[in-house]
Parts: sequence; structure tokens; C-alpha cells
Amino acid sequence: MDPHIAPVDLAKAYRLINHGPTVLVSARAGGVDNVMAAAWACALDFSPSKLTVVLDKIASTRGLVEASGEFVIQVPTAAQLELTRIVGTSSLADAPDKLRRAGVELFGMPGHDLAFVAGCSGWLACRLIPEPHIQQTYDLFIGEVIGAWADTRVFRDGRWHFETAGPEWRSLHHVSGGHFYAIGEALTAGT
Repeated sequence: MDPHIAPVDLAKAYRLINHGPTVLVSARAGGVDNVMAAAWACALDFSPSKLTVVLDKIASTRGLVEASGEFVIQVPTAAQLELTRIVGTSSLADAPDKLRRAGVELFGMPGHDLAFVAGCSGWLACRLIPEPHIQQTYDLFIGEVIGAWADTRVFRDGRWHFETAGPEWRSLHHVSGGHFYAIGEALTAGT
């Protein structure tokens, strides 16, 4: 495992996505791995830590999540802009070599039979909380965070340090049509 990857306390796991980044959703089922980009992911609860993510019915990754009951939410970096674009605009159903074309490297975490995307700045392993009505009606999936990790070069002591990391570590924020922003300068209120 990469020596820069460290566990994040589950009580603080929400901080990995609280700033609203575009995320990568990975899932594994029946010997198949897939990764997709999602712009709509949100922290939901602290204890136990939960999050939500919107997965459209046409997404191959959604089927893997439904089949396995598990998924990983990753925070991609500005250095992964093209990877994020490719996994967000192509389908495994149409392009079986999608992950190779995008340059996705997968790795594992001890104790988890899940596909983690290398090069990201944060990872949240989730167990699906089945809510069939909201999944079918709103495409909204709820996950209980069962493990969280971050790259210490940009997240440590329970918070992001974008201001001291290189620009390649900034998180991506999708606007529309392939247009993204990278997170900007840090501001502190009340000082």
C-alpha cells in the first residue's frame, strides 16, 4: 500500500466530501470492476457516517452496486482530470476497455474486497443501505461508510490542506459539459 495513504477516523470521514467535489464511484461484482464519475455526492450523517450519491439507471456501476451491496467513493485530483472525464462519459456496456483507456489503476485495501482507484486523495468504502423506493424513484443511493482513508500529502489531522499542496492535488468540481473547477484558495472566517 502507498505509504502516504492513512486511515481517516470515521467520525470525520464526511470531511472528505463536505466541500462538494466530483467523485469517482467504483464497484465490484461477479468478477467485474467499474468506475464512474458522479457530481452529486453528499455527506448525510455522522454516527454512523453515511453519504448519498446519485447513480443513474443507465450506469453500469449502479448494477454492480446493487449486486454487491458495496461501493467506494473516491475524491479525484486535478491531475486526474482526463481520467475523470473518460470514466464519466463512457460506459462499460459500450467500451469494455474503458478503465484501461482512462488509465485507471485499481488497488485493494486490507479487509475490503472492493476496487479502489489509485492516485485519488480520499477514499470512502461504503456498505449500501438498501432503500428501493428512493433508489428507483430518485436514483439516490445511501451508503454507510465502513472505512475511510486519505493521502496525507493533502489531507491530515482531520482536514484538507489544499493551500500547502501542489495544484495537482486540488479536487475537481464539475459544472457541466466537461467544464470543471479546481478548488480555490482557503479562507478562514472570524479571524
